[in-house]
Amino acid sequence: MAPKLKINLSDRLKRIPRNVQYGLAIGIPLVIIVLFFFFDYRPKKEEIGRLRKEVAKQEKNIAKAETMLRKLPVIKAEYEKKMAEFEELKRALPEEKEISTLLKQVSDLGIKSGLTIRLWKPQKRRIHSSGIVYEIPVKVEMSGSYHRLGVFFSELTRLDRIVNIRNVSLGNARPAGKEAILRISFNAVTFSSIPEEELAKRAGKGKRRKRR
Repeated sequence: MAPKLKINLSDRLKRIPRNVQYGLAIGIPLVIIVLFFFFDYRPKKEEIGRLRKEVAKQEKNIAKAETMLRKLPVIKAEYEKKMAEFEELKRALPEEKEISTLLKQVSDLGIKSGLTIRLWKPQKRRIHSSGIVYEIPVKVEMSGSYHRLGVFFSELTRLDRIVNIRNVSLGNARPAGKEAILRISFNAVTFSSIPEEELAKRAGKGKRRKRR
């Protein structure tokens, strides 16, 4: 049977120099603290920081959603108002096939008001800056008195359809009885609605351009 070895730890420790003992007494707990910091505390602290940022972000999104929800009735009412205005505007806009009839009405009003039409030249239609209607301009030259011109413009305002008068020019006045006869030029601009299928095509083209 092998003899038992007795190790007296106390005696062994006594043989270690005191400065080494102090170093071990301080160093071992310090090592434990450092290991705890790097392998347990710091990762958890970083995770807590990340979660706090995520929570703050979600709280901000919730607050934004709540604000939008509170504004929803106002936005809906504004949308309905704009749609009603748009429908009213559409009623004032002739379809393209009605444009020739409208332009004849304008021409007839000029003659009825006592003006002489010298030039009546429809221009190429173009899309209005709104993107939802066509502009159809007509270059017009007339002759007549200032009073007769005022009557004509007044009659235009009574039309159910929209007709804008732009770039009015008056000149070459010549006496004719009690009134002076003027040479009058202006652009008469009317509008027609763009068919919905064409609007849809344009919207599709716009989306494809954005994707490129």
